[in-house]
Amino acid sequence: MPAGREVIVGRRPVLELLRAARRKVHRLRVEEGKHGSGVAEEILRAAARAGVTAERTPRDGFADIEQRHGGVAAEVDPYPYVTIDVIVKQITNAPRPALVLVLDVIQDPQNLGSLLRTAEAVGVDGVLLPAARGAEITPAVVSVSSGASEHLRIARGNLVQALERLKAIGVWGVGLDIAPGLPALRSVDLRLPLALVVGSEGEGMRRLVRESCDWVVRLPAHGAVDSLNAAVAGSIALYAAWEARAGSAKALDGPGEG
Repeated sequence: MPAGREVIVGRRPVLELLRAARRKVHRLRVEEGKHGSGVAEEILRAAARAGVTAERTPRDGFADIEQRHGGVAAEVDPYPYVTIDVIVKQITNAPRPALVLVLDVIQDPQNLGSLLRTAEAVGVDGVLLPAARGAEITPAVVSVSSGASEHLRIARGNLVQALERLKAIGVWGVGLDIAPGLPALRSVDLRLPLALVVGSEGEGMRRLVRESCDWVVRLPAHGAVDSLNAAVAGSIALYAAWEARAGSAKALDGPGEG
């Protein structure tokens, strides 16, 4: 495979890759016998709409791929990050209060992928990652997110500067922490334009990122274990913000539920 390309595998990740149409697809392989129904058929239709030719490949034609592939593999360009300017423009033009997810050195691809899947489900305006140290959008992350990452605006850079940029357009920073004595998440008006900050799995938010937040809150817990996994905590907070903005139970009923 030529340098600078990636291989995305799995039926759902490849389908969302094709639907998003943000990366150039250089090669698409679909295993013989996978056609005719279900997601595989959706992949073929999406490929045709995108002008991508699907290669009908025998099972042994995936011998170069080590991970589980489900009979589908796409050779593509690297992930298309955006700039903070793109996210700011999205917020400025959106008819609803901003919701941005800021991930401060999340290192586990599983956690990153899970958070991105939730972020896409609740319609965040953008995701901010640090320029270094944290996990990047790799094929493994795309797989964990079930392809949700392909639909998101994700920028990398200096998180402190990015938060200050968001504050300048009226977005409030809310950091999640596990320290005792912090106010609960429910103490914040989640209907406001918000940037939700989730720290790393072990250390939490870095000092300067924490100091850039307008509020630092925690998710109350009543069990023997008084803290949650970063992906779980971030997902709960994202859904809490979404629910607060929905205004009614009826508004939460969408085609993706069930």
